[in-house]
Amino acid sequence: MTTRESPSWHQPIYSIGAVASMLGVETATLRAWEDRYGVVVPTRSSGGQRVYSRHELEQLRFVVDQLTGGTTPSAAHRLLAARTPDEDAPVGGDPDRVRVVVLLAERDRYVVDLMEYFLRTEGYEVVVALDVAEAEQLFADVRPHLSVVELMMSGSGLELCGRLAGGGAPVLAMSALDLADRAIEAGASAFLAKPVTPLLFVSTVRDLLNSSALTRPTTATVR
Repeated sequence: MTTRESPSWHQPIYSIGAVASMLGVETATLRAWEDRYGVVVPTRSSGGQRVYSRHELEQLRFVVDQLTGGTTPSAAHRLLAARTPDEDAPVGGDPDRVRVVVLLAERDRYVVDLMEYFLRTEGYEVVVALDVAEAEQLFADVRPHLSVVELMMSGSGLELCGRLAGGGAPVLAMSALDLADRAIEAGASAFLAKPVTPLLFVSTVRDLLNSSALTRPTTATVR
């Protein structure tokens, strides 16, 4: 469990895009709040990118909850600034639980472990299926925000891709074979050719969860 005393509580790990996606706000809004109120100020990476900790994510979640209740942004930030350390810590349930869920349908356990690690590092919840039947059952039970599908799964990953895409959430298709056209035709929102770098994998997931319309005609093709 992560608490406010844990080193990871203040460790900068979330991109501004991931935070915006988890909170349901625009990245421009997060930047405006930082500039205007100066209460939640994320770390800047060496390249100047904003990177948020779990602590800052929870602070922003408090602000969003206040806004949902009808409080103005300025009042919500004043309330946040007045909170005590105990009030600022997560309470109840699992404090690391994230609200964006990714279904990972992949037959290779080693690849699953790597992908799951990178997704969780970015703040996503991950549910794993090692075959088509399990993937369909998890999709029905969990209703993920995004599905990652290995097209060479036994039982036809391409057909699985089409069925999951019909469920309304984006699908990221992956394969060591050049199946980009067939994946897109089946309904996938994007295709990545294996082996894929962690950075490209994570950035493509971010794009899809942020409803990006960016087209990548080479390594990744996004509709």
